[in-house]
Amino acid sequence: MKNILFLITLILSVTCISSQNVPVQTRKKVAPNDTIVPDKGTRENQIKKIDETKVKLLSDSLGNEPRKSALIDTTKQNKYGNLLEDDPEYNKRYPFWIPAAEVLGTVTLTWTMDRYLINAPYARTGFNTWKDNLKNGWEWDNDRFGINFIGHPYSGTLTYNAGRSNGYNYYQSFGMALGGSLLWEYFGENTHPSYNDIIYTPVNGSFIGEILYRLSSNVLDDRTRGGNRVFREIAAGLIDPVRGFNRLIQGKSFRRTNKEVYEKEPTNISLYAGFRMVNNTPYNAFGPGSLSGMFNAQFDYGNPFELRNRKPFDFFKLRVDINPGVGRKYLDNILGYGILTGKNMQMGKIALLLGGFQYMDYWDNKNFELGTIGFGAGVIAKLPLSKVSNLYTAIHIAVVPFGGNSTRFVIDTTQVRDYNFVGGLESKVEATANLGKYATATLRYYFYWMRTYIGTNGNNFVQILKPRVTVRLYKNISVGCEAQLYYNDLYQRKMPAAHSIETEQKIFLLFFLEDSQRRGYYN
Repeated sequence: MKNILFLITLILSVTCISSQNVPVQTRKKVAPNDTIVPDKGTRENQIKKIDETKVKLLSDSLGNEPRKSALIDTTKQNKYGNLLEDDPEYNKRYPFWIPAAEVLGTVTLTWTMDRYLINAPYARTGFNTWKDNLKNGWEWDNDRFGINFIGHPYSGTLTYNAGRSNGYNYYQSFGMALGGSLLWEYFGENTHPSYNDIIYTPVNGSFIGEILYRLSSNVLDDRTRGGNRVFREIAAGLIDPVRGFNRLIQGKSFRRTNKEVYEKEPTNISLYAGFRMVNNTPYNAFGPGSLSGMFNAQFDYGNPFELRNRKPFDFFKLRVDINPGVGRKYLDNILGYGILTGKNMQMGKIALLLGGFQYMDYWDNKNFELGTIGFGAGVIAKLPLSKVSNLYTAIHIAVVPFGGNSTRFVIDTTQVRDYNFVGGLESKVEATANLGKYATATLRYYFYWMRTYIGTNGNNFVQILKPRVTVRLYKNISVGCEAQLYYNDLYQRKMPAAHSIETEQKIFLLFFLEDSQRRGYYN
């Protein structure tokens, strides 16, 4: 018991020690174009004028970023006039014990809900189960796929943002997620601590948590008041609940500043709604299928072609596909990547971003289940085809140190583990050509090689090809179609090889919310 408590304390202490190596927090200069000036008109009118000035003077030019401007201090701001970091004068780093206490409180609240509201059998814990967990050690658990590969990472976002919303950076907040996962594994359940949870929960919890933190920052604006402010606070709290809670107890929800105090990046949002046809005939490339609805959302955060020093997640892409109609499988996939470090380059007309990325892949549909953690390298490029048309490409290859992969080709109805724990490699290729704002043609290709760690020995090769076309109907509304081809080749020891090819077709309306300072369909 003492050794485990020491381990948890050590992990959280490392976070605390590393936070003390952060440079001394000093007040940051903010360009006048972001500041409310007393007696120069109403606050609302000044904010409106500030936004209009940014759109006019700090929007993408025919190049890859806004033109140079005397309004911008590039050591403190990006080319769009937004802060490169949260202003520490208004977003101080709180003492270590505060986020540590919130991690403990989050774990305790989760356990209380599971025990007394849901009455979950695994939450019936006490001194005897704690002693057993500490004495008998670790195992690979048998939770069903959705619990392990999306439920647990989301719980990791809560403990991660206990650190992030108290002024700690990405790497320091990861320590909070790791400590919270350890607490839960030993004391939150009566099953033995699981290896897979202590890996997947903090790693992908930090991935999703950082994205939620940054998206909530884009919503917040402490200069606003009235109904506008209430809407922003509620929306940010829904996106990042722990941050919303901390804003209340820290008084940030009610304060009023005269300048922007949060790091922000231009963000494009694509919303898709329509219908899909899923092929119901296994091992057949085309065949009859069932019709169901679909809703997808994609977030493109930051400009990958802006010349700047890169840091974790100042550029990321996240896509969420919700496709009801196949049993209980509503969340079809979540795919995303965020930059950890990188460098921008210009080679003639081609703009490049080369970097190291973190990847998260979650697939849970009638064809297969696959969840991965990935770390690797990627290159993103932009080639102008004309003054209004561009070709965007992205190539990624990553090591998958850990993941889960099903061994079936039918709809899963079980409530326990029907998948292997795996590792391997993954790669992604994306290309989009646009004809101004009138049409786009996109091709995406995903490849996964998964080798079994725990489960039925073997190798699984998954390939997914997605061609898509969109045509503009009116302003930012387009109509589109997409085909999806799934190839699954499974080779298991002492068993015949299994092969599957299945297809989907989608027809949808696309609602494209382009940031007012960005130009170009690069999704």
